[in-house]
Amino acid sequence: MTTNPINSIDKLKREFLEYCEIERGQSLKTVANYDRYLKRYFTEMGIKNVNNINEDSVREFRIFLNRQPGLKLKGQQVGTLKRNTQNYHIIALRVFLKYLNKRGITALASDKIELAKTKGRELDLMTNIELERLLNAPDVKTEQGLRDKALLELFFSTGLRVSELASLDSDLDLSRDEFSVRGKGEKVRVVFLSPLAKESIKSYLKSRKDMEGAMFVSVSRNSKQVLKKAGGVENENRLTSRSIERIVKHYAIKAGISKKVTPHVIRHSFATDLLSNGADIRSVQIMLGHANIATTQIYTHHTDAGLKEIHKKFHSRKAG
Repeated sequence: MTTNPINSIDKLKREFLEYCEIERGQSLKTVANYDRYLKRYFTEMGIKNVNNINEDSVREFRIFLNRQPGLKLKGQQVGTLKRNTQNYHIIALRVFLKYLNKRGITALASDKIELAKTKGRELDLMTNIELERLLNAPDVKTEQGLRDKALLELFFSTGLRVSELASLDSDLDLSRDEFSVRGKGEKVRVVFLSPLAKESIKSYLKSRKDMEGAMFVSVSRNSKQVLKKAGGVENENRLTSRSIERIVKHYAIKAGISKKVTPHVIRHSFATDLLSNGADIRSVQIMLGHANIATTQIYTHHTDAGLKEIHKKFHSRKAG
């Protein structure tokens, strides 16, 4: 393998990002993140060509990242850059190095770079009572309440990511208990509708008087946007991911839930509900759209609470 001096580091980075988008089918957000992380490394460490990427420069970059200030809360700096965020930079570099190796360009081996150890991921979970209060919080006597009831029930029935739910169209085939959704990395998976979710969606769609294609739209006429589409101009008032996050937060407060509740928390509740009721982890992985089962395994730590009662009930060494 040889290093081609004609290939500048910026040219290689551009080709790498195009490869990620086109051949690997990664989302534009992921590609943009790779671009930002690599640019930071190249700029801070003065990387001009592939030969500059070595263990010393990577170590210096990690020290640099570890000393960067964290987020500001109420105007006050809080700690330093999170370990996970530091690792995102390193992951981008490792994927870039693997790409160079695949092209036959001599570069630092990606396995020479280890990720920083992080604490186990903490999950914010609602109790079953809190979840029930959340799902029943919307006032279904109003069009907005019908929409929000359908939105919450659909979240819990399918475990969709907020971006996946926001992209749904209103032509969903409700004669079936399932539908396909395109998720991360353009991968298609099947998700399933509970009877409550199906009925909630039917009631909401029946109350709609608009002709828009989106499943979930704003009920406020003042917020309409005109979107130019192939074949003409169409008015569409699709709820954004951010709008849906605000809706979930609103009903969590209304339901008297003190902890932070987001669409992802409902996704967590979907996974733990399945596992605690006997679903196998491989099936849950498929339904969540996780590429790696290790991502799904985090939920198993939160379904072990019932093991104590099982031990008490079935263990042979009982008091006489």
